Amino acid sequence: MNLYASLIRTGVPAAVGWLVALALKVGLELPADAVTGVLTPVIIFAYYGLFRFAEEHVSPRFGWLLGYARPPKYDLPRPTPAA
Repeated sequence: MNLYASLIRTGVPAAVGWLVALALKVGLELPADAVTGVLTPVIIFAYYGLFRFAEEHVSPRFGWLLGYARPPKYDLPRPTPAA
C-alpha cells in the first residue's frame, strides 16, 4: 500500500501541473515547448509544496488534494546479522 500511496501522491500533482500548464498556454504567446518544459514542473512543485505544507501544518485533510489521505510511511529495513 505504501508504494501505491506514493505513486498516487506523485501522479496527482503531475496531472494538475500538466493541466494548468495547458490552460495557461491558451492565453500566452509562448512556444508550446516552453510551456510544457518550464511551467509544468514549476506548477507541480508549487502545487505539491503548498498542499504538503498545508497537510503538515494546517490539517491532514489537505492530503486529499494530493490524491491520498495520508503521506506514505516506509518501514526501515531490518538489519541482517553479520555472518
